[in-house]
Amino acid sequence: MTEQRDYKDTVFLPKTDFPMKAGLAQKEPGILSRWESERIYDQVRAARAGREKFILHDGPPYANGDMHIGHALNHILKDMVVRTQTLLGKDAPYVPGWDCHGLPIEWKVEEAYRKKKKNKDEVPAEEFRAECRAYARQWVDTQREQLKRLGINGNWDQPYLTMDFDAEATIVTELLKFAQSNMLYRGAKPVMWSPVEKTALAEAEVEYEDIVSTQIDVAFEIVESQDPDLVGAYAVIWTTTPWTIPVNQALAYGSHIDYHLIEADGRRYLIAEPLVDAFIKRLGHETHDLHFFMKGAGLEGTKVRHPMHHLGGFYAELRPMLAGDFVTTDSGTGLVHLAPDHGEDDFELCKANGLNPKFVVEADGRYREDWLWLGGQGSVINPKFTAPDGPICSDLKEAGALLSASADYSHSYPHSWRSKAKVIYRCTPQWFVPMDKPSATSGMPDGMTLRETAEMALAHTRFVPAKGRNRIGAMVQGRPDWVLSRQRAWGVPITLFVDRTTGEYLVDEAVNARIIAAIRESGVDAWSDERAQEYLGGAYKAEDYERVVDILDVWFDSGSTHAFVLESGKWPELLRPEGYEGPHADLYLEGSDQHRGWFQSSLLEACATRGHAPYKAVLTHGFTMDSKGFKMSKSLGNTISPIKVMETRGADIIRLWALSVDFTEDHRIGDEILKGVGDQYRRLRNTFRYMLGALSDFAEDERVALADMPELERYMLALLADLDADLKQAVADYDFNTYVRRLLDFCNEDLSAFFFDIRKDRLYCDDPASLERRAYRTALDTLFHALVRYAAPVTVFTAEEVWTSRYPEGGSVHLLEWPEVPAPDADKDTWTALRTLREKVTEAIEPLRREKTVRSSLEAEVTVPASAVPEGFSDEDLAALFITATVSRGQGEDVTVTKTTHHKCGRCWRLLPEVSEDGALCGRCEDVVDAPETPA
Repeated sequence: MTEQRDYKDTVFLPKTDFPMKAGLAQKEPGILSRWESERIYDQVRAARAGREKFILHDGPPYANGDMHIGHALNHILKDMVVRTQTLLGKDAPYVPGWDCHGLPIEWKVEEAYRKKKKNKDEVPAEEFRAECRAYARQWVDTQREQLKRLGINGNWDQPYLTMDFDAEATIVTELLKFAQSNMLYRGAKPVMWSPVEKTALAEAEVEYEDIVSTQIDVAFEIVESQDPDLVGAYAVIWTTTPWTIPVNQALAYGSHIDYHLIEADGRRYLIAEPLVDAFIKRLGHETHDLHFFMKGAGLEGTKVRHPMHHLGGFYAELRPMLAGDFVTTDSGTGLVHLAPDHGEDDFELCKANGLNPKFVVEADGRYREDWLWLGGQGSVINPKFTAPDGPICSDLKEAGALLSASADYSHSYPHSWRSKAKVIYRCTPQWFVPMDKPSATSGMPDGMTLRETAEMALAHTRFVPAKGRNRIGAMVQGRPDWVLSRQRAWGVPITLFVDRTTGEYLVDEAVNARIIAAIRESGVDAWSDERAQEYLGGAYKAEDYERVVDILDVWFDSGSTHAFVLESGKWPELLRPEGYEGPHADLYLEGSDQHRGWFQSSLLEACATRGHAPYKAVLTHGFTMDSKGFKMSKSLGNTISPIKVMETRGADIIRLWALSVDFTEDHRIGDEILKGVGDQYRRLRNTFRYMLGALSDFAEDERVALADMPELERYMLALLADLDADLKQAVADYDFNTYVRRLLDFCNEDLSAFFFDIRKDRLYCDDPASLERRAYRTALDTLFHALVRYAAPVTVFTAEEVWTSRYPEGGSVHLLEWPEVPAPDADKDTWTALRTLREKVTEAIEPLRREKTVRSSLEAEVTVPASAVPEGFSDEDLAALFITATVSRGQGEDVTVTKTTHHKCGRCWRLLPEVSEDGALCGRCEDVVDAPETPA
């Protein structure tokens, strides 16, 4: 036996400096720094100048705290939208922005004051607002750097901030459009109020938590009635808000409800028939006597007296019983006590009957000092104050009116999502936008209300997922008038002057123009008493007008961003062509909670001023939960910090995770999930690494025409065309989960496990000049150019690394456009059958590998069912596809495997009949080694 030669130096192994180990956490900051120095965002804008526009308007995150995983997901999705539209050749700019006004920032500044034993009310308003502005600026700068680190490509040097003077002036301009079209009114209505934060709240600023409240049954003595048998009996109400009893003005009944007059404990009580037993049980009794029953309609004209009537004044007035269609027999007694100060239904029914609010509860939740009962006491949200042994219940008990009281009623209750404190309904004078009032001078179609205009706009808006339309539609359909005013300091002022005599606000274009100009120059501090006469000019006297000191709901700020970001011209890349009408933004993209927040405030603002929505489509994502499906919470210790993940794993891992989950629903993240994403990333990276090595020194003169390629290459390019179509459709559907899954599956299953595996023999061992090897490299080049583009919006740093590794002087991958891929004819059904047969062969070989009968499939001789082999494929073709020594065809239905007795070629390692002994060369390898250009 001759000594075996090592032919390694004659094999054409892949060559690349592209490392297998990613080192993303260390490498990405350098790539990011290069993008910034080369101004890659500006390069993209220049490359797409004049193309079809695609405008995603960034919903402003709040400038308050570090970026969390929800921020990361949200901005990665936006970046994916912008990058894929850019890849398709569109001009898709991205201007990030921040919400900077409002209570959360003001609250944080106040917290700092409290720590310093400092009273906010003793600090000049301008000084306090300056601190709020500085606080917001600090977090804008912090979040900006954190979001940039995610690889988000945008105009970071010129973001929009709602606290910029131009923005504040535009918000005022939009407000005054409402005023000029008579779409504002001041009214006293019950609104959500936070006694802790001392301001009205919007529904979007409220969250619901389960609490346990005191439930009480209170007796109101009937003193007047059409039915004399009722006089001297007691109408019983049940409530879980004892603190509203001091403001009671009436009782409500249901006209069609059956009521029983029962006797227990020597007293007669009026109770709805279905609720009698539950009431008797709360009283601690087992039996009762029935006197008679009646329909609620018979209670018309009945009057009762307040349990605290002995105090005189307000409490001495008799309370009417009023028919209310909101009264049910679901719980309680079937009779409802009415406090128009503290309930929407209460307010409307009392108002219709001439009963007006008394404004008893102060901003901090205490009763007015001059109130007859419990004046100066509170706070009304304090459980001790409303407890069964608290002052309210104690006084009712002493008056003989408290029939039952227990602190055990569990229910859902609204809380401020900032302070987490309970809120109340409180009637105060506020500024409202009417939902059901037509205005001929607004931007709405003639004769249509804001509600109708918004509903029409929603019908013309695309929603992803589609269920979003019903969600926001139901909210718009049932929402009350929009409460615009807040009683705080940090925000855009409601810049109105109200006539002290008539109560009407002033509408004067010249006055408005002076106000807007001043705020554009000096910001919100320009709205002051000192400058009131300056704005009013010579036509009006400042002493005749009240300058409104309330600020705007921060949702009005963010709802107006379309006006100062998309239409102002400050960002020319966002402008539509002159004369363009209709929704300015192609897409708004936020969390599903924004159906009641930004999506809705933007919708209402634009519909009132422009007659249509500001967006053509709305995409929503769910919330990120921990790996077990629980809501993330610092107290539970189950939060995942995207900043820490980037420091350890890299931003591309977070991006791959965010774009892999079904973000339209609630989704999960955790260490194990991120490890799985890391495995997916490594496989993708290795796919690129193989292609880079296999394409080393690829030259144009190697390229093979599609028509001259072998069937396998044509089949793979046909699969690439299918992938291309699927990815385009996924982009159109904003279905990024499918986009990433198809891309990864193609790389793993079609390329690495199939195409690369089969063709590595040709790559390594064929003559470089052979048609087959050149065809493979040509196909690889086509695949490379397509896949690096497909991956670029997902793994932005890695795609750049891949591209510059092959083309160091080729600019950025993010300047490229969607690839043009060939679509060759290929019998995909035939190849599907062959791949199925290949899997069966692999399965049949595996037991022999485990038993170490064969060390690799190259040592296997395989017999396959002749019926399973498509026409046109020789046994040699099959052996190359299956990577086996030989393949023969049998008449049976099973695949059989035996170990070959052939010798192994010393260069290509195939075991072939033509090889005379182990280490000798097969005919192909002899020809290649003998060729003059083969490495020695």
